[in-house]
Amino acid sequence: MALLCYNRGCGQRVPIFHDRRTTDFSDFLSIVGCAKRRHNSEKPPEPVKPEVKTTEKKELPELKPKFQEHIIQAPKPIEAIKRSSPDGPMTNLELKISASLKQALDKLKLSSENEEDKKRKKTDEIKIGISCKNGGCSKTYRGLESLEEVCVYHSGVPIFHEGMKYWSCCRRKTSDFNTFLAQEGCTTGKHMWAKKDAGENVVPCRHDWHQTGGEVTISVYAKNSLPELSRVEVHSTLLNVHIGFEGEKEFHQNVKLRDVTDVKRIYVTMTATKIEINMRKAEPMQWASLELPAVKKQQKQKDNTTDWAGHGRKAITYFRNLNTV
Repeated sequence: MALLCYNRGCGQRVPIFHDRRTTDFSDFLSIVGCAKRRHNSEKPPEPVKPEVKTTEKKELPELKPKFQEHIIQAPKPIEAIKRSSPDGPMTNLELKISASLKQALDKLKLSSENEEDKKRKKTDEIKIGISCKNGGCSKTYRGLESLEEVCVYHSGVPIFHEGMKYWSCCRRKTSDFNTFLAQEGCTTGKHMWAKKDAGENVVPCRHDWHQTGGEVTISVYAKNSLPELSRVEVHSTLLNVHIGFEGEKEFHQNVKLRDVTDVKRIYVTMTATKIEINMRKAEPMQWASLELPAVKKQQKQKDNTTDWAGHGRKAITYFRNLNTV
């Protein structure tokens, strides 16, 4: 039986990869050795393996790292904030006027003298005995002295729903129509002796909104808005915007907000190019949309028909007189 040589590189027992490199294993086996000596038939001793100390198996609690355990509980989910009743009182917000708008309005006043002359000619045509067209005002025109009177009226619109009658601005409900007509106004201003044609001066304005984690901002792009002819009324889930701008133009928008707002932290800023309404959310969460999805139109029309049917001729006569020039 042939003996194997245990010299490295001869018997191919323990190959050493030196500088003569190759990527092919067959070429590697054919490399000629670089040293000469006699063949060695004795097998070298096996390398001594390090002793492995065996330990007794410890129970699982002993193998766990020793530290103080702290149980961390996840915060409880924020309870959903309930929507308040839409019949609550509306808050008339203070309008903050920027310096740019003040400068623009000052320039417009210089060129509005001719328009005032036209308005004076119109007042000369007012007939004695004509009633004021502001809602809730029962005063009649008696002459030039009536132009200086303070008008106490309702700035909102009349609402008749489920047998109840009230104004959208102050929401003092009553079931009696005469009591509704006798309600004193909640806003002061000037008398309006000539009723404007419905929709004559109401124009659309470009408006959009954006939000952050805790705020919602609505922008209405109306140039040279007039603070004395503008108002923003707010409820926790309702927003009524009325803006007068560029002379006699008007913009109206009533928004049923998707979620609840903090009424005490809503601010309105009027600039020369737009009006910004900044609202603080009652709950810091993303709104899926600005407005609450609308209800079914068929049911809403049915309710309105039922409500108006019970008012009789008094309501019809009242609104005819209100719209008569």
